[in-house]
Amino acid sequence: MDGKGRFLLVAAIGLVVGVVLGVVIGYFSRQAGSAPWAEELVRDGDDSVGRRVQEEILPENIEANLRRLTSVPHIAGRPMDLGQAEELRDRWLQYGLDSARLTPYDILLSYPSSDDNSPSRVTLMEANGTVVIQSQVEEAPLDEYQTDPNIVPPFNAYSGSGDVEGELVYVNYGRVEDFFHLQRDLNIDPAGKICIARYGSIFRGDKAEKAEQFGCLGLIIYSDPADYSARGYPVYPDGWMLPPSGVQRGTLMIAQGDPLTPFYPANEYAYRLSEEEAKVVSGLPTIPVHPIGFGVGIELLRYLGGNEAPAEWRGDLNITYRTGPGFQHPHTGRRVRLQVNVQNEVKRTYNVIGIIEGSVEPDRYVIMGNHRDAWVFGSVDPSSGSAVQEEVARAFGKLKQEGWRPRRSLVFASWGAEEYGLIGSTEWVEEYSKVLSERAVAYLNIDIAALGNFTFRSIASPAMFQSVFDATKKVPDPAVNPAGSSYNSVYDSWAAKLPKDAGNPNSVPTIGQLGSGSDYTPFFQHLGISSIDIRFICDPAVISYYALYHSSYETFDLVKKFIDPEFKVHQAVGRVLAEMALDLADSLVLPIDPTAYSTALQDIAASVRTEYSTQFAEQGISLDHLNSAVDNFTSAAQRLKRRMADIDRKNPLAVRVVNDQLMQLERGFIDPLGLPGREWYRHVVYAPSAHNSYAGQAFPGLADAMFDIENAVNQTARWEEVKKQLAITTYTVQSAATAIEEGGL
Repeated sequence: MDGKGRFLLVAAIGLVVGVVLGVVIGYFSRQAGSAPWAEELVRDGDDSVGRRVQEEILPENIEANLRRLTSVPHIAGRPMDLGQAEELRDRWLQYGLDSARLTPYDILLSYPSSDDNSPSRVTLMEANGTVVIQSQVEEAPLDEYQTDPNIVPPFNAYSGSGDVEGELVYVNYGRVEDFFHLQRDLNIDPAGKICIARYGSIFRGDKAEKAEQFGCLGLIIYSDPADYSARGYPVYPDGWMLPPSGVQRGTLMIAQGDPLTPFYPANEYAYRLSEEEAKVVSGLPTIPVHPIGFGVGIELLRYLGGNEAPAEWRGDLNITYRTGPGFQHPHTGRRVRLQVNVQNEVKRTYNVIGIIEGSVEPDRYVIMGNHRDAWVFGSVDPSSGSAVQEEVARAFGKLKQEGWRPRRSLVFASWGAEEYGLIGSTEWVEEYSKVLSERAVAYLNIDIAALGNFTFRSIASPAMFQSVFDATKKVPDPAVNPAGSSYNSVYDSWAAKLPKDAGNPNSVPTIGQLGSGSDYTPFFQHLGISSIDIRFICDPAVISYYALYHSSYETFDLVKKFIDPEFKVHQAVGRVLAEMALDLADSLVLPIDPTAYSTALQDIAASVRTEYSTQFAEQGISLDHLNSAVDNFTSAAQRLKRRMADIDRKNPLAVRVVNDQLMQLERGFIDPLGLPGREWYRHVVYAPSAHNSYAGQAFPGLADAMFDIENAVNQTARWEEVKKQLAITTYTVQSAATAIEEGGL
């Protein structure tokens, strides 16, 4: 047979095989009920599994987990980091997970100097050098836990080291607007002076960044009772408020992972920047920064001179708040000395990754994550979350051992070195970015399970709204408030206490925007994986956050005595987490409502029109194209939702197509070039505020360009940047709309 004949024969065989395969696939797609494996392809989740998981999550197990996890300090990079990682891996395997492994990364970590002769401290001195007061290296021994030799002294990780002396200036929260107020309104130049700011309002690293930008010699951060205590409530150990000796530790860097390996995983063959290069790339401070308690803070501020501080700058210390610089007569000669001795070193940390493989779509991942490391005992942050996650893993593992498997794979992740700037999760995301971008359905974060017992709260992508609403409706309200509870479910309590529309009895609950500050950041901000963070919170009428945050007093007793004695709140959070994971992993069609995103975009666009229309009109800038893109996305989302309702649920290929579009919806908002000046953040709709890394900012590129534009040195250049960011935002929203259309092209 000649070449042409062989070609025709092969072509004919290929045609026959293709037709036969097409007929077989089509037949089994239409006749899904005709074979057990075909039935499995189109099965939907079983509601009884959710009930079984809820019943299996037990408060006494969570309590035992928390007691074990908080028995010793476990800062990242030290021996207990590995010890707890190995123990968790073994427990997950014992619980019945298909696999569990450690993923190590060698990263730059930061610790107080080991030289006992040069501790970090703040000293207030008379003109002749006499010490008035000096911050203590250790917090006061108010309980039996404080004798543990592994407690790390209070410090701010990645601070610059140095020994500086100078006049003191009070800068409120250390926000950019606070520094502007000093310079522009009060004619006070903070340059060349030591600044003191109170914790709260913005991320501590942003305070350090602003202090350095405005020329401060160094920065002292103290915890004011206005932010970390509440009148009428006892302090620790008699209550849950911060005592004068309590100090908040914490990092000055957030997100972007290991400073030495930006954008790439810190594995053994990674190329590493020098520490000097990393300071420039990651924006690590070069000035010394140190935290203190308000017992020392009040003595630094008591006789401060200068103007009386504005009303909104005044905390709850029994003093007259003044700005400085310097001190009042007869203390005018006083000076402040700030000594910081921090050493950075490359250390190994570990993630623990456990998996229950899916029976139908093992290549689709629903990921639940919580970090493991703590500054000291970490009973709330992160161990309340770790204790809950472990119990959820045990519950799912038991069901799997009894013969159940989810449709999609469940992934349990315990991150290392989160407290240093979300490093463990970021390195893992960078290492597996290709796989995660293609296969991750959602990321569920439970950094803290319960910092209070007031009500549930969530921050989330709009893609997660439906899932969290459905889950909280299925979980009974824990009813731990002293007056009892008339709420049937977590959802009922949440909607009543934190309504989106105050005064509307039918309002849905408030869900906040994702900024940064926890391990959802690399998934959501860098890869565009739909994410959510859940927890129970304090009553905001009493205090905005738990008072003993990152102090050595954050012990097991804090949770057991004051927050959740019966661990019912922890149980409720675990049940919500399990319900969400189950819904996302086991539902035939993913529980994602695309119109929730279009509603959010319409709200954001309306805010842009309200806030900027006048300024834009003066510059000849039109919002018509942005409005059109948002309208197009809204129409596309409505069409996708109709397709979800009308889908042939017996056709696994049709289901897969719709699910892939729902899964990829969030990816449509990712700009591969990132935001200007902070390229690691790539989400165009939501990102951390450039001036407060904790807070979420909608349309961040546009918001950054418009920030303080009236005071810009080069107005023309800034308005050109506004036009550019408006165009990028418009393109991205329109591109996302195209991506969820049925044909796409």
